[in-house]
Amino acid sequence: MPKVFLSPSTQEWNPYIDGGNEEQYMNLIADRMEPYLRSSGITYVRNDPDRNVAGAIADSNAGDFDVHLAIHSNAAPESMAGMLRGIDVYYSPYDKYSETLAVIIANNFMSIYPLPDKCSAKPTTTLGEVTQTKAPAVLCEIGYHDNREDADWIRNNLTAIAVSLTQSLCDYFGIPLIEAGPVFRGTVVTDGSNLNLRQFPSTQGAVIGSIPNGSVLTVYSRSNGWDVVSYRGTVGYASSEFIVI
Repeated sequence: MPKVFLSPSTQEWNPYIDGGNEEQYMNLIADRMEPYLRSSGITYVRNDPDRNVAGAIADSNAGDFDVHLAIHSNAAPESMAGMLRGIDVYYSPYDKYSETLAVIIANNFMSIYPLPDKCSAKPTTTLGEVTQTKAPAVLCEIGYHDNREDADWIRNNLTAIAVSLTQSLCDYFGIPLIEAGPVFRGTVVTDGSNLNLRQFPSTQGAVIGSIPNGSVLTVYSRSNGWDVVSYRGTVGYASSEFIVI
């Protein structure tokens, strides 16, 4: 299954106009992403909020991740404080996968941000979370927190932003976004044979595990004949036909 290093800002010293700070709101977005990631079959690890950017890069590089996603909000230079708006998604110009993901994210933001022409993917050679990670990485600057309209938009659209980011990851990985819902306990019921656990929701998906008949597992979602399940620490897709919840 796809695995993402989720790195919301740890910059509590960046205040939002009218209260709050960058770390607070970017982590609220990440919180809201989690159930959608689980239901869609994307596993994730979050950064340690007590570590700095260098620590996040080191932790990401120590794992085997398919994407490193950094989530931030922006601030204008002091001379233009409060005057700028927009969403910038930064990618490495040396990594086609980084650019592909950045373009997907920027395009999806266009459907929810009030100024779609100000959503763009931009190359960077200076942002460490984009250029120094082993996994393809993007860094999202979601609006300007020193601009009242952007700050209010972020506060009022935390779930919509989380869903848009998750949709973008699903688009990138080629899997469906599945609406977050309650988590169930399920039981495998077959003719006695094992149930295949697959990488993608298709009989053509690679088999990544085998679940014995009668086994109890966790069901995160059910859609179009497939369940996203967790069995003994492995997350994958299994046929809904053989799981009773």
